[in-house]
Parts: sequence; structure tokens; C-alpha cells
Amino acid sequence: MDLILQKLAEFNQQQKAICLCLVVSTNGGVPRHAGSKMLVLPDGSTLGTVGGGEVEAAAKEAALEAFRAQKPALVRYSLNAQVETAIGVCGGEMQVYVEPFLPRPKLLIIGAGHVGKAVARLGKFLNFMVIVSDDRAELCSPEAFPEADVLLPLAMEDIPQKLEIDSQTYIVDVSRGTELDAAGLPALLAAKPAYIGVIGSRRRWEATRAGLLENGLSEVDLGRVKSPVGLNIHAETPEEIAVSILGEIISIRNDTADKEKK
Repeated sequence: MDLILQKLAEFNQQQKAICLCLVVSTNGGVPRHAGSKMLVLPDGSTLGTVGGGEVEAAAKEAALEAFRAQKPALVRYSLNAQVETAIGVCGGEMQVYVEPFLPRPKLLIIGAGHVGKAVARLGKFLNFMVIVSDDRAELCSPEAFPEADVLLPLAMEDIPQKLEIDSQTYIVDVSRGTELDAAGLPALLAAKPAYIGVIGSRRRWEATRAGLLENGLSEVDLGRVKSPVGLNIHAETPEEIAVSILGEIISIRNDTADKEKK
């Protein structure tokens, strides 16, 4: 297999972001032929080449922009010195297709009850990396959650030690009580996920919130928590509640992506 394609496959398997730059057409004098490939990482490092010099610098910048926009692009470069926007002197033209390959967003479900199972099923259908955690190991199993990519049978407060939580992590707390929430939420908030939603009534959340404030969390921290979780669609069944939760997550995720593109 082509080394570049092999590396691309490895990064995809490891759920790491990478961008492919592929020369799709050329005309006249150009530094590289059609089919030449280069990989660009989010930090700007590269593997392979599409021509070196100004062409490669421009392709790398296009790749970094593709990461930000989260969508592919087809860019044309002129290497004719007589053209005002030319970026080279070989005399020809080339088109480079740029496509970012991004890791699946992580959906961390805390709680192995009926709602947790429904959220896991829908999250898998929506192509999230589904991670399930519950401190009751007998309930956090492949048999109970065949959709899960990762199972974490441990206490909520210990999750950040075992899982990298980042701006592409969406946390759904459907645990069984305020004591678990009060013990676990500080560590999860400190990890700065994209979203934290906590199931339960407003009364339950107010009780949890009061305890967290007493333990030193700020109003700003708690303002990041969505509770009651999910869109208000008058959901009743676990499946309906899962739809409301994933609907809220998708809305927030797409809104964030739109802001980053602007």
C-alpha cells in the first residue's frame, strides 16, 4: 500500500485528525504530477510532498483552513510568473484536493439505566464514538451495551484519568442520584468538554448545584451544565428522551462549527 494512504488509514484507526492533500490535475510545467499526496497534521507538520516551496506552503495553509471549516476544498494554483496571483515560476497550473479526516466526536454516557442505553443506541446511529461509564461494573458490560466503543466501569470522578476529554467530547450524565453528580461533576467540568447535560428535574439540579457551589465551583462553571438535559419536546420514554438529548447536542455542535467557520 502507498505509504501516505497507509499513514492515513493508521490515523483514522487511531481517531486522530489528519488532512489529505492530493494533486488531482496539472497543466504545463509543475513540480509534482497528478496523484502526488501530502498529509498535514493540525500542528502544521507534514508527510509527503505536493511540490515543495510556495505550492506546498499554500497547500498546507489550505489544509489548516479545511480543519477549521471541517469540510473539503478544491484549490487551483498558478505557477505562471506572468499571473499576478502566481505562487511559483514553473509556468503551469495544478489543482489540489484537500480533505480533512476528523475523529468522531465522543459521546460519554454516565449511567447504565434505560435512558443511558437509549442514548447509546442513538449515539451509535449518529456516528459518535460511544463511551459508557457506570460505577457498577456488572451493568457496564458488552452484553448490556453492545453499541459501546469503550466501557469505563468506574466512579464518575475517576473518568478524566482514563479518558481524554476535549472540545469534541459530549457528556450525558444520566446517573442515579445527586450524590454521584456532586462527587463527579467537578472533575468533568475541569476537563472542559464541549457539553455536559445532567438528567433530572429542576429541583434535583438545584440541590446538586447548591452542593457544588458550597464545594467551591463557580457560577460560571455551573452555567456550562445543561439541566434538565435535552430539548423540550415533552419526552417521556427513554427513546424520546434520547432524541431530545442528542437533538440538543447536535444543535450545540453545529452552532459551534458554524461560529468556527466564520
